[in-house]
Amino acid sequence: MAHYAYIDENNLVTSVIVGPDEGAKPESIESWEDYFSAKGKGRALQTSYNTSGGVHYTDGEPSEDQTKAFRGTYAGIGFYYDEDLDIFYPPRPYASWTLNAQTASWVAPIDYPADGGLYVWDETETDWIEVQDETP
Repeated sequence: MAHYAYIDENNLVTSVIVGPDEGAKPESIESWEDYFSAKGKGRALQTSYNTSGGVHYTDGEPSEDQTKAFRGTYAGIGFYYDEDLDIFYPPRPYASWTLNAQTASWVAPIDYPADGGLYVWDETETDWIEVQDETP
């Protein structure tokens, strides 16, 4: 079983479907990507349900064979596809964040504090703001 993301003319993922693996196709079909693309819902590209952050997982653990990591991360509706990098990535959460092509994820301009506290991003200050625990 494989998954295919339909992308529109702006490379925005509009839907994701389940289909056969590329290796399981009749001779009359050159590729499932081409087959699903011809259905008229946009361009179809295979996406890996087991790839996240540039890492392929098996049973929740990083796979020994990382050559299976495919297109950055599993595509979701509202994600984008970068043809030059051949990755799917989520929408940018904040204007100041930059895309890490290896992990197909957005990175804040300042690292998340490592002191064990809980923080939220403040785009106005472009900094992490600690969340105060107000539990009685």
